[in-house]
Amino acid sequence: MEKQTKYVLLSIILALHLKSLATDYYIHPFIGSNENSGLTSKKPFKTLSALEKINFKPGDTIFIAANTIHYGNIEITDYSGKKGNPLVITSFNWTSNKDTTSKAIINFKGLANGLLLENSNNIIISNLTLTGNGHNGTANPNGMSCGVLLKTNRNGTSQNITLNGLSIYDVFNKNTNFQRGANEVMTANGTQAYGWGIRIISSEDSKIKNVSIKNSSIQNVSHTAIKLTGKQRNISEVEILNNHVSYSGGPGIQMSNATQVLVRGNTVEYSGSNNDSRKWGRGSGLWTWSSTDILIEKNKFLFANGPADSSGAHIDFNCNNVIIQYNLSAYNAGGFCEILGNNYNCIYRYNISINDGHRVKGKNGAFQEGKIFWLSGYQGKNNKRKGPVNTYFYNNTIYTNGSYTPKIAIEQSSKGIFIANNIFALKGKTQLVMGDQYNPEKKSDEIAKNIVFSNNLYLTENSWPDNIYPKDQNPIYGDSGFKNEGSLTIDNYIPKNKTFVKQGIKILPLPQDDFRTAEDLNVPKDYLDRPTNNLEFIGAIKP
Repeated sequence: MEKQTKYVLLSIILALHLKSLATDYYIHPFIGSNENSGLTSKKPFKTLSALEKINFKPGDTIFIAANTIHYGNIEITDYSGKKGNPLVITSFNWTSNKDTTSKAIINFKGLANGLLLENSNNIIISNLTLTGNGHNGTANPNGMSCGVLLKTNRNGTSQNITLNGLSIYDVFNKNTNFQRGANEVMTANGTQAYGWGIRIISSEDSKIKNVSIKNSSIQNVSHTAIKLTGKQRNISEVEILNNHVSYSGGPGIQMSNATQVLVRGNTVEYSGSNNDSRKWGRGSGLWTWSSTDILIEKNKFLFANGPADSSGAHIDFNCNNVIIQYNLSAYNAGGFCEILGNNYNCIYRYNISINDGHRVKGKNGAFQEGKIFWLSGYQGKNNKRKGPVNTYFYNNTIYTNGSYTPKIAIEQSSKGIFIANNIFALKGKTQLVMGDQYNPEKKSDEIAKNIVFSNNLYLTENSWPDNIYPKDQNPIYGDSGFKNEGSLTIDNYIPKNKTFVKQGIKILPLPQDDFRTAEDLNVPKDYLDRPTNNLEFIGAIKP
């Protein structure tokens, strides 16, 4: 114990010593001058460009004048720093140093990014506003425009990066009235230059780890708001917490080749927005591709738009162990549950879906149907279909109001499907969907195998297609008794009719599933964070 106390004291002394060696830099566009030292608030630099010649040390802080527009950008390259003694970039109010909420505004119009962190470690960016709407001159020479770009381009690891309390809005690579071609939205991810909120890009021989993106607002960007792009799953240990994303032209949040990612407490609304001709116009609230060990919980995914995909949250192909739980998914054109091919051990549980999947193929340019529940075998163009393996879908509450036809598709080549304890309060007659990367109308020797499908509550016998395999082995029919249906207030989806909702079954691993355990599957709390007390019930909320 004495040695431990000495170690703690030495750590504190070392931290204080390092901080004493650090330097504060100040920037104010009105009272500053680049001829100043920039070392005090009385003699600040004038422009962001004054930072370019500084060799920053661990513990340095850059204070940028709040409530003021700063033209240009900040680029930090090859900065190492020290864990626990990071470089900090934040806002500063010259009239009140107690003001910790006012933000400096960085306008990077025509530049590639507002903040660039390249091959760097141990940095905290906080309390800043970034915007970059279009460009000057006749063309933008940059292939993309990013509010924040964190990237590596050589061997090594970039780590310990925090982005906290940022406001990013109006990020467009093109000027107003630029018109994208009609076919652009039909490409997989877009082929042209776009504006992005926060991008993390790791090169093949490097790693990015321990990144936190939290308490930030990203609004009105022409493609994705928060995007992770790795190689061989070399982006890891990422937290995306309590952010508000709205009107992104592409997805709200997207990750490719990432692992150990937590997405919690975010609100994503109107992803796939097409209210500006510069936007892509397609995107799920969140989707994963070729990623593993991803936990997506306690988020809201609302009003996603687009002619394809555009679900609340969907799992694209080549993923493993993606868990989507305790989320609200509502009014998303593409649907609620979408799991594509070659995915393993993925779960949707304890979510609430309201009027998802209302898109109709052939209307308003849509080339995919909206779906309530979709297991697809698609794993890339020209690759043989391979349905997901060991998929769990239980204790979800799904409601549709009868204004459209709910649609369902289950890939024949799926192996391992568990569907139980869900409330399918679907008004109208559901339909089996043909096409859309799923072709059950074609004769095939394949048939979905290893299935547990039981004890789901249906509003009527029309709530699940009668011409689809598999079928519920113990269906329950009746009205769970929701009040004020269609609203986004969760209390309206607490079942009033408790006769039915107590008829659930225990959640156990599928036969031949050596990955999951009963402990993994039986979570201790319901959607409202109340203890389940091992009660076997139907729906996302304990009666």
